[in-house]
Amino acid sequence: MEAVWKELKAAIKERIPFHSYRMWIEPTKFSDTQDGLLVLTCPNFFSKKRVQENYKTIIEGEIKKTLGKSREFSIIVAGKNGGTQPNPGQDRQLALPNMNVRPHCGHFLNKYFTFDHFVVGDCNEFAFSASLSFASRKTNHQNSLYLLSNTGLGKSHLSQAIGHHILSEQPNDRVFYITAEDFSNEMVRAYRNDCIEKFKGKYRNGCDVLLLEDVHHLSGKERTQIELALTLDFLFETEKRIIFSSCYLPGEIPKLNDKLRSRLLSGLISKIDPPNFRTRVRILQRKSIAKGFIIPEDVLHYLAAELTEDVRQLESGLIGVAAKSSLLCSPINLGLAESVVKNIVRQRKRITIEAIKKLVCKYYNISINDIVSRSRKQGLVRPRQIAIYLSRKYTDSPLQAIGRSFNRYHATALHSINTIEVGLNGNSAIKKQVEFFRQKLESGKF
Repeated sequence: MEAVWKELKAAIKERIPFHSYRMWIEPTKFSDTQDGLLVLTCPNFFSKKRVQENYKTIIEGEIKKTLGKSREFSIIVAGKNGGTQPNPGQDRQLALPNMNVRPHCGHFLNKYFTFDHFVVGDCNEFAFSASLSFASRKTNHQNSLYLLSNTGLGKSHLSQAIGHHILSEQPNDRVFYITAEDFSNEMVRAYRNDCIEKFKGKYRNGCDVLLLEDVHHLSGKERTQIELALTLDFLFETEKRIIFSSCYLPGEIPKLNDKLRSRLLSGLISKIDPPNFRTRVRILQRKSIAKGFIIPEDVLHYLAAELTEDVRQLESGLIGVAAKSSLLCSPINLGLAESVVKNIVRQRKRITIEAIKKLVCKYYNISINDIVSRSRKQGLVRPRQIAIYLSRKYTDSPLQAIGRSFNRYHATALHSINTIEVGLNGNSAIKKQVEFFRQKLESGKF
């Protein structure tokens, strides 16, 4: 039967993506036959769960083709020495303690951002497999991973899931989780306080795994880029692991020095796309269970059909429905869901780049010709940057098209977006202005 299983694996390999085969089917081995039952082994309970949920039908089909008849199979978990582990009652990974995990440096890891809580679909399967493989050290030749997606699609979840997995498997590893913005601020403080050598030593000698979020915020920060590139060189040479995340490809980030760009491009780049309807339904089901909500199936399907932007929007709709039902003591039904959704869904079809231009120009009392001109007067630069930021946020136009619409290259458009995003975190004037335009656009009053 060992030879039969090898033949089955070869057939399955032709039917599924290579990365899925390598991650889930290849480690599955033939163990025994018991009363006509084919017994297979997986390396852990998580792998067993994935194979059963996603490849059971394919395996059964190939067994029938090869043997000429149907035959049941079961999967058990192999122990570290090749034996089997007892079933702990439920086929799942042991949960981390019910608390946020503090890595050795930077932010806390969100307790829900683990591989167990991540819903896998066609939109993110490769990124998920790459992240789990990276965390499990199955890719010994790969020292860095670059997670790419728009806001709210799961790159932070996967990044932190890697941190959780490493800390649970290798508790002595020093995991640093930090944003690029905080890294830059920490370096500036180190220079001001004359302790830059301590800062360098912390990241170069005291770090085994670096989780660096939102690397596009390094745009234009030359000194930080130089220091980070040197730190990355040191970490790469000592075979440490590095996970980057960003909304943009390294080649799209403006004002990034060549050495750092080369380092960002040297690892595996894994993109996460927006979830399709089926995946959105599964996300809502998973979050409903996690939060203890009882939501009718038709309401879940309605939310999944209407809230298509990102996972955060889905969660907002789910929480909104549960909260409104609780506050009004009303049953959760389609009517209630519709009243919540209408306040969340943006009128994307009505919002265009031209409409945004007109709105911004009217508020700042400038002309359309002014906002697309080559002038760099401050009175025109800020309105132009805000208009570009809003165009990226409220339309589906690619960055190149937005740049052309404002008579700018896409790199300049990206720089404008980054400038406003940074301003939203610290500049109250920018925050108020952007919030004003958001309300106008989302209410349809423009």
